[in-house]
Amino acid sequence: MAGHTDPADQFEQLREQAEALIRERPDETSKSPLDILELIQELEVHQTELEIQNEELRRTQEELSTLHREYENLYEFAPCGYLTLNPKGIITHINLTGLTLLGGPRTHVLHQGMSQFIEPGQEDSLLSARKKSAETGEKQSVEFPLRRGKGTPVWVRADIEADRDDAGAVIQWRVVLVDITEHKQAQEALFRSEEKYRSLFNSIRDAILVADTDRKIMSCNPAFTELFGHSEKEITGKETRYVYESEVQFTEMGERLKENMDNPHFLHTIHYRKRSGEVFPGETNVFYLRDTDGNINGFIGLIRDITERQKAEEAKVRLEAQLQQAQKMESVGRLAGGVAHDFNNKLTSILGYAELAMGRLDPSHALYGDLKQILEAGKQSVNIVRQLLAFARKQTIAPKVMILNDTVEQMLRMLRRLIGEDIDLAWEPDANIWPVKMDPSQIDQILANLCVNARDAIEGVGKVTIETENVELDEAYCAGHAGFVPGEYVMLAVSDDGAGMDKETLANVFEPFFTTKAVGKGTGLGLSTVYGIVKQNHGFVNAYSEPGKGTTFRIYLPRHEGEAEGKAEAVESEIPLGRGETILIVEDEKTVLQLGKMILERLGYTVLAAESPVEAVEIVRKESGEIHLLMTDVVMPRMSGKALVEEIQNIRPDIKTLFMSGYTANAIAHQGVLDEGVHFIQKPFGLKSLARKVRGALGSENGTTDGHR
Repeated sequence: MAGHTDPADQFEQLREQAEALIRERPDETSKSPLDILELIQELEVHQTELEIQNEELRRTQEELSTLHREYENLYEFAPCGYLTLNPKGIITHINLTGLTLLGGPRTHVLHQGMSQFIEPGQEDSLLSARKKSAETGEKQSVEFPLRRGKGTPVWVRADIEADRDDAGAVIQWRVVLVDITEHKQAQEALFRSEEKYRSLFNSIRDAILVADTDRKIMSCNPAFTELFGHSEKEITGKETRYVYESEVQFTEMGERLKENMDNPHFLHTIHYRKRSGEVFPGETNVFYLRDTDGNINGFIGLIRDITERQKAEEAKVRLEAQLQQAQKMESVGRLAGGVAHDFNNKLTSILGYAELAMGRLDPSHALYGDLKQILEAGKQSVNIVRQLLAFARKQTIAPKVMILNDTVEQMLRMLRRLIGEDIDLAWEPDANIWPVKMDPSQIDQILANLCVNARDAIEGVGKVTIETENVELDEAYCAGHAGFVPGEYVMLAVSDDGAGMDKETLANVFEPFFTTKAVGKGTGLGLSTVYGIVKQNHGFVNAYSEPGKGTTFRIYLPRHEGEAEGKAEAVESEIPLGRGETILIVEDEKTVLQLGKMILERLGYTVLAAESPVEAVEIVRKESGEIHLLMTDVVMPRMSGKALVEEIQNIRPDIKTLFMSGYTANAIAHQGVLDEGVHFIQKPFGLKSLARKVRGALGSENGTTDGHR
C-alpha cells in the first residue's frame, strides 16, 4: 500500500535484528528482560501490521478477480466481434459476439481460416484489406457478407489493424467485426426507392424540373429535354427564366410561388419557350420541397404542353356554337315547314279559284285585271313558300344523275339577264367534272339565289364568277370545318367583287329572314334556301368574305359513281284533258277539296270527293263502278295518305295513286326524295299542273307517264 513498507520486508528486517542480538549475546540469560520485552512488542506490532496488509492484499486480489471477470464479460459480450488472426489469417482468439456473427461454437471457429466464413466471391476483400494495412501501417475497413449456412448472410464491417514486433514484422491481426446487416438492408431499400423514384421520374410523360430556392435548375427528366430541346447538362444550373417566354412570365411565376407558400402545391398555366424559339402554353403543377422543420428548400415543377388541349377546347366552343346554330336552324326549319304546309292549302284555294274565275271572264272584263293581280301575288307567295320548304328540306325533289356543267350552261343566258349588263358574268368550268345526282331545278334555285345576292353586293360595274371543280376533301380539311365529311365532291363556286361582309354578318348569312338589304328589297330567304338544298343533297356550303374584298360561296356536292342521264324532255304546252275516268279525291281542307273537284270536273273527269280517310274507304266499298285514280293528301287526321292508299288497295288492287301535300312527308319520301314509282303534286297547284300530274298518274294512250319517275 502507498506510504507503507512491504510487510514481508519488515518481517525480514525484524528477523535479522533478532538473529543479530542472539549472536551478540549467545547466552539468553545475559539478555535484559527489558530488551526482550521491547523486541517482543515490536514483533507483535509488526505482526499486526502484516495481518492488516495481508487483508488489504486479499481484498485487492478479489477486486482484481472481479475486474477480470467484468473485462471477460465485456470482451465476450461486446456489441462487436473481436478476433485475433495469426499472420496467415487463422483465427487464434475470438469473443462470443464474434462466434455469434460467424455462426459456430468456439471449437469449430478457432484455428480456422477467416476466409472460409466469408460468402464465396467476397474473400478477396479481407485479403486486400490486410495487404493494404501491412503496406501502409494504418487500420483498414472493409465490408463483406459472412456465410451462415442456408440462412441469410450477415453483413459486417471489419476494422483490421496489425500488431508488429520490434523488427516491424506482423505477428498478429486484430479484427473488429460490426454487424451492419440492418444498415445494408436500409441502404438497399433506399437504393430500390431511389431506383423506383428515378424510374418514375424518367418515365413520366410530363416535363419535370427540380429547382432550388434561388430558382436554379438542379435536375430535369427526359420528357423535359424532349419538350424543351435542352440537354440536362445544358440546362442544369441555369435559372428557370431560361425556359419562360419572357421576363414577364418569369416574374409572374415568382409571384405565384410567393402567394402559395402555405400550400403544398398549386396549378398555374403560363407560356414557355423551347430551345427552337417556339412558344407554347404549359399547365404547371408546382410542388414545394421542405425540410423536416417545414422550411422550403426547393421546388418541383410538372409541365404539360396544353397546346392541343386548348385547340380542342376552342374547337369544342366552335362546335357547340355550330350545334346551337344547327339546332336553331332545324327548329326554324320545322316551323317553316309547318307554316308552309298550312299556307299552301290556303294558296291552293286562292290560286285555284282565281284561275277558275279568270277562265269564266273575258280579259276585257273589269274584274279580270283584279283577279290577275290576285293570281300574281299568289304566285309570288308560292315562291316564298317554296324557299321556306327548301330551307326546311321538305320540298319534293326528283334527283337525276347529271353533269353540273351542262345544267349551269343552260342557265347562263337567264343568269346574265338576271344580274344586268353592268356586271360581267364569267364561267370557268372544270372540263372533266364528275357526275352528281340531284334535282336540276335545285341547281337553278342555287344559282339564281347566289347570283342575285352577288348582283346586290356590287355597286355599279363588277364581276360575278361561276366555277366548277373536282375536289377531294381529306380528314385534315374536315377536322377544321365542322360538318364536313371526307370524300370526293364536285365544287360549285359563285364569287363576286362586291362590298363583302364582316364576320358578324357572315356568321348569320344562312339564317332565314336575315338580310342586310333595305326593307322591301329582299325576304332574307335566298341563302337559307341554298343552305337547305345543299344539306338535303348531303353536301356542304362555305362562305368566305371580307369587307371591301367581295364574297365567295363554295358548294360541295357528293360525287355520283355512275353515268349521267339524258336531258329532260320538254313539258307539253297543251292542257291534257280527261276521258271520263273516275277520280276519288281525299282532302281534309274543305276549300282545297272543293277546288280540286271543280278543276277535275272541268278537265273531263268524274269526281268522287271525301273529307276524311274513313269517308274515302266507305265510298270505295259502296261504289260499284271502276275508280281509276285515288288523289289523296299526305297528312291527314287519324290516318296518313300512305296508310289510306294501302287500305284502299286491299279493296281495289288496280287503283292508281296521286299524292298531294304542302310539303313532303316521310310517308312517301325519304329526306324529301320521292320513292320510286310515286306520283306527287306539290301544293299549291293550278289547273295546268294538276291536269298534267293526273294524266301522268293515269297514263296516256301511248303508255307514257308524264311526271312518273
